[in-house]
Amino acid sequence: MPAPVGIVVRTRQRPGFLRRALTDIAAQTETEWRLVVVNDGGDPAEVDAIVAAAELGDRVDVVHIAPGEGGRCAAANAGIRSLRTDYVVLHDDDDRWHPEFLARTGAWLDAHPDQAAVSAATEIVYEENRGGAWVEVGRAPFWAGMTRISLGEMMSVNRAVPISFVYRRALHDEVGGYDETLDAVEDWDFYLRILRGHDIGFLGGEALAFWTQRPDSVGLDANSMFGLAAEHARDDAVVRDRALAEWVQREGAGLPLYMSALQAQLSAQLDGVAERLRAEIRDDLRREIDAHQPVLSRLRGWRRRLGRR
Repeated sequence: MPAPVGIVVRTRQRPGFLRRALTDIAAQTETEWRLVVVNDGGDPAEVDAIVAAAELGDRVDVVHIAPGEGGRCAAANAGIRSLRTDYVVLHDDDDRWHPEFLARTGAWLDAHPDQAAVSAATEIVYEENRGGAWVEVGRAPFWAGMTRISLGEMMSVNRAVPISFVYRRALHDEVGGYDETLDAVEDWDFYLRILRGHDIGFLGGEALAFWTQRPDSVGLDANSMFGLAAEHARDDAVVRDRALAEWVQREGAGLPLYMSALQAQLSAQLDGVAERLRAEIRDDLRREIDAHQPVLSRLRGWRRRLGRR
């Protein structure tokens, strides 16, 4: 009988983060899992050695992708193809879990067979490299106060991150894999496809997932939120344009054309309001300066007299 949860770790030339991720997974209170480490273009010998040193036994497999043949989506799909588990979760090498993450999310899906996936409350963990070690320097809730995952909110902006999201493996047979034409936002695109026909649960309360961010890091140490900022913006537009094209083909261009004109009118009105506010602030500042000009003149005179003494 397969383990209920399959974990895919995507890693690329980041041995320190990979060691931390494997330690994080080994600390889970739920021990019935399978793990696939997908080495996306790194040194195979180095990755194999790190996995062997973690002593995870026969619960882990390693998939090596040659340099130039992978990418975020290709790595995720390769890992998923290697799994035959009921549930799947992506654990990128730099993120972390509460020790009860797998136990609680798995129990949620067991208890809610009508839901295709579950996302857990998440904290952003900020890190800095100090003396060669990554040190936590702050935390913030990710979408504080969120109580559910809804299609309407997800269409505005992504409300979940892979480290928080456990889903049924069978979804890939229904909605497909991660879109390998995208360099970023592949998780958001996948969630939107799920939400077209299914509900996604939300496990609130205590944060169980920890999304690490390193705003000042560059190169391989950067996380995708910052290292792939341009790709995020481009692929966000690609996903939206693709969905809009589907709508236009099915329903015609009338409503989108009307909404585009309305948006332009609202933007022009907001620009006008902003300009009026700026003008009012400038006038208020001028009046305040004029009102205090006599006092300022006396102060300048006293300063000159004191300076001559």
